[in-house]
Amino acid sequence: MIISSKIIKYLIHFILIFIGFIWIFPFIWMILGSFKSNTDFIVSGNPIPEEFNWDNYTRAWVDANFSGYFVNTVIMTVATVAIVVLLCALTGYALGRVDFPGKKVILGIVVGIMFIPKGYTIIPLYELVDQLGLTNSLFGIILAESSGAHTLFVLLFTSYFATLPKEMEEAAIMDGCGFVRTFFSVMLPLAKPIIATTVIMQFIWTWSSFLVPTVLTISKPELRTLAVGMQNFVGQHSTDWAGMAAGATISLLPVLIVFILMQRYFIEGVAGAVKQ
Repeated sequence: MIISSKIIKYLIHFILIFIGFIWIFPFIWMILGSFKSNTDFIVSGNPIPEEFNWDNYTRAWVDANFSGYFVNTVIMTVATVAIVVLLCALTGYALGRVDFPGKKVILGIVVGIMFIPKGYTIIPLYELVDQLGLTNSLFGIILAESSGAHTLFVLLFTSYFATLPKEMEEAAIMDGCGFVRTFFSVMLPLAKPIIATTVIMQFIWTWSSFLVPTVLTISKPELRTLAVGMQNFVGQHSTDWAGMAAGATISLLPVLIVFILMQRYFIEGVAGAVKQ
């Protein structure tokens, strides 16, 4: 009985490892393909390159201007994540801790916005940014990317702040803290797991965002981001697949690094949200 249980356990592990390998194989295939020549990439069925060719990365970084796109993407992503975290935390704090008329209605509107596809809002979003005179500027892209209700993050902050004991706020008020100081000095530091979850998810979404940066940088290609810059590998009559694989690898590495560094907080935040 013990032997059969071990066999079942090993069998389950083998199946899970096999499924996991299938899951990550496209990523491995993309990285290996980034070292092939373009002909080898198209013709060869072997995922392992015959010789490692680093010219694809040079071509992507220099010729396809990924160096400039990388800087644009970092500025846009960092600024957007900071704005989204601040706005969602403040909104969640107000909805989770403060009783005011119409609170349930606002919560219902926030949840309802979640069902509106983002692509449907691109026209009014463009009109708004254009009227502000911010089209073809990084600031305009940042404002557009950080707009919206960000329902998931607001609900995470709301449910987290709602579970914190009132005595903490009362103690802060007795020490002379106002609303803003209580929020930034006492309540916000306690929400580190939710902040980490918001940072990771918003970082991934903004880093790989395509629609908004494309629409707002049509007449200024130098302001493109990495995701939009992938179009540089597609020509009228041919496509540089090996260069595109190198560009995609450059684009994905920062996302992986951020996730690996913050995965502990991310798991804590998601687990805490599920318990609540």
